[in-house]
Amino acid sequence: MSVLTSLKLVTGKRPVSTSPIVSRRNKMASKIAEQVALCEAQKSGEQYQPKVTRTYTNKQTGERMTVDAVKRVRQWFFISPEGKINLTLKYGSKVLPLNKKGANAIELATGDELIATLKNLQAAVLNGDLDEAINEVSEMTRNSFKK
Repeated sequence: MSVLTSLKLVTGKRPVSTSPIVSRRNKMASKIAEQVALCEAQKSGEQYQPKVTRTYTNKQTGERMTVDAVKRVRQWFFISPEGKINLTLKYGSKVLPLNKKGANAIELATGDELIATLKNLQAAVLNGDLDEAINEVSEMTRNSFKK
């Protein structure tokens, strides 16, 4: 009992949900982290194959089973005809607009520059620098479901 008296006791309440802005930031940051891992694997000559657990129902027995499967990660970058690397940021399947002039890609020279840029973009997303662009794409997606 003497241990409890030496500790600071408070009434804590766990938050029920996070704000939509924070959850969008976290989603975007995790997707950028996947792209960084993909780039680093390609740089070292390996294949990036993250595992994901899938649950399905066996049709013969009706039993629910779980299996580890390879998650498909599409790369957000491509080589332009000029030989430069173009990086687009995607939220879901939509490409994020990066400025008001309609630019949607970042031009880079090397793979090392690509990895460094992705890491900088991840920090920018967590700081809230791309909230406006993410919100714009999210609203467009949400409105496309309305009739």
